[in-house]
Amino acid sequence: MEKTPIYLDYNATTPIDPAVAAAMRPFLDSVFGNPSSSHSFGLEAKKAVETARRQVAALLSCRPDEIVFTSGGSESNNYAIKGAAFAYREKGNHIITSAVEHPAVLEVCRFLEKNGFTVTVLPVDETGMVSPAEVEAAVTPQTILITIMTANNEVGTIQPIAEIAALAKKRGILMHTDAAQAVGKIPVRVNDLGVDLLSVAGHKFYGPKGIGALYIRSGVKLEKLVHGADHERGWRAGTENILEIAGLGKACELALNRLEQDMAHSAALRDRLEDRLTREISDCRVNGHPEKRLPNTLSISFRGVEANTLLSELTGVAASAGAACHTDRVDVSSVLEAMNVPVEYAMGTVRFSTGRMTSEGEIDRAAKEIVAAVRRLQPDGQTVAANSVAGETVKLTRFTRGMGCACKIQPRILEEILKKMPIPDNPDILAGTDTTDDAAVYRINDSTALVATVDFFTPVVDDAFQFGAVAAANALSDIYAMGAKPLFALNIVGFPVGRLPEDILNRILAGANAKAKEAGIFILGGHSVEDSEPKFGMAVVGTVHPKHVLTNIGARPGDALILTKAIGTGILATALKRGIIDETAFAPAVETMSQLNRQAAEIMAGFTVHACTDVTGFGLLGHLSEMLGDGTVDTEIQAESVPILPGARELAMADVIPGGTRNNLAYTEKRTDWNKSIAMAERLLLSDAQTSGGLLIAVPEPDAAALATALQTAGVPAATQIARFTSGTGRIHVVHN
Repeated sequence: MEKTPIYLDYNATTPIDPAVAAAMRPFLDSVFGNPSSSHSFGLEAKKAVETARRQVAALLSCRPDEIVFTSGGSESNNYAIKGAAFAYREKGNHIITSAVEHPAVLEVCRFLEKNGFTVTVLPVDETGMVSPAEVEAAVTPQTILITIMTANNEVGTIQPIAEIAALAKKRGILMHTDAAQAVGKIPVRVNDLGVDLLSVAGHKFYGPKGIGALYIRSGVKLEKLVHGADHERGWRAGTENILEIAGLGKACELALNRLEQDMAHSAALRDRLEDRLTREISDCRVNGHPEKRLPNTLSISFRGVEANTLLSELTGVAASAGAACHTDRVDVSSVLEAMNVPVEYAMGTVRFSTGRMTSEGEIDRAAKEIVAAVRRLQPDGQTVAANSVAGETVKLTRFTRGMGCACKIQPRILEEILKKMPIPDNPDILAGTDTTDDAAVYRINDSTALVATVDFFTPVVDDAFQFGAVAAANALSDIYAMGAKPLFALNIVGFPVGRLPEDILNRILAGANAKAKEAGIFILGGHSVEDSEPKFGMAVVGTVHPKHVLTNIGARPGDALILTKAIGTGILATALKRGIIDETAFAPAVETMSQLNRQAAEIMAGFTVHACTDVTGFGLLGHLSEMLGDGTVDTEIQAESVPILPGARELAMADVIPGGTRNNLAYTEKRTDWNKSIAMAERLLLSDAQTSGGLLIAVPEPDAAALATALQTAGVPAATQIARFTSGTGRIHVVHN
């Protein structure tokens, strides 16, 4: 297998063409003047800006003075739509757009709706096409702007912009089009289209990122988006980004000179890939208009396949998913939803987009890998050997669409499910759904109660042995949190037989057995199913004295809260899967997740403990909220006292956040009071979905220091007091010292 990945995501972004890079080089090395300066340095820079303006204008077939440089397609869309809306507000407040627009259009329209404007979002047909008749029918006397994209970024459908613009002109309405995906791929000439405003993004056609342009037809008014000095002839304040403007200009020049050649090249390769896939995979469908479609774009849906799982399988192909599958829902893109693509196909939609640098050989290699992967994943597909090279280390996180506990059902949904479950009227049930514990406790006699729990998840580490060990430690944690001792366990296995070799499962089980041995128990069999992604966990049974059962609920005013492990495993696991950190940086997370809570449980047994829980999928704040029980106590948590794993804070600040963590934060917000100085990254850290996290132990405050010291001395170094409980109404107060 070739090691170099095949890039088929040109609609997401394109590489900078070498000729573009060469055109930009002088503005890194020697030309640095401010274009607004009157001396020779400034004049040289000004000349470069105006050369680029002419190059952009030539591609769009307009006058150079109708081009304004922006920071990219999003700014161009914002300026066009907001600028026109506020400039023509005295004429009306109605805007028309479509359901398949990019968020850089739809989100702007939603903003305007909050500021006194009304927006009509038009449907599309099954090919993703907007009907000009429906546009005309939506027009009212208050309509001031129509904004419809030139070509769709997901399915490639090319809209009838000229026809829509003609009816807009007839009614005296401004017409804007987001042409970010069209420029450089098909002819885009403003006079042929008849538009008043048109957005361009440089990185979509071999220019640099962070640069774009907005065409503004002469005579059109716009309210300024960026205020300041009189740059860009008063349209946009800010010293011009000469380096990237020069790159955009050169990209436009190349696009104009190569347009027919690039169109033919991309279309031939797109069709070659489409033919291979549709010929060899019978249960698939191509999305978008069959003829009026970007020449490089193939949106294809594979029935019964999860798009993100497929992409994780395609280690040698880069593409984009059209849907994201979760345990409780399938998030289908708004474009596919608007086109009414059936969910069993929509969930398996992938966009492949070819480009200038794509070769026939790459298409053939990609097709072979895609076909094999789909056949492995489709429910009734053929079993094909796993896509791996002999001797190559299998990275388990590639074979899952989510990250461990981040895949759990959202807290708000689980809460509704639990509310519907009856509470048994049996005095021997000492803990159940009423206490929101992760284990159940049943009294056998006056001296013995059984504790039973189950937990499983998808890989949070790449190594199979480590995954088994972490999963076992996580399952055992619920037993320790109840103040109990484990007796035995059963395996719970989901395994993709067609995707991974059997040795991987053997190593997962070996890791779990090693951790069970450390806990002093045996794993006595279990249950397995074939699944599309690997899952592993255990059902564990333990014993506890009926009078010594610990539950989530029971903390009292005057108690202190001890945490035994640092948090941040969900964020670090997400960074590992994305390739942002390596195994060395992830090692502290593996160490803490693999550590049994056995020592902590044994030590806390020597203290008066009023409540205990472990920190797992719902995050620190989620599990702390469960400890507030019936709402008669509050807790005040010192944010800076919470131990954080190395690197997790920096990753949170860089927005490397699992979806489960965001769900946790949203769930706990309703009962959490935040100090205003606590940043969003810190809030996400305190909500981070953990795997095999530490224990939260509520003890009388006079005992807290002694318990923390005993834990640290016994080899639980992160143990520390992080909060205290007071009388209250069930609120969490997060403060800074």
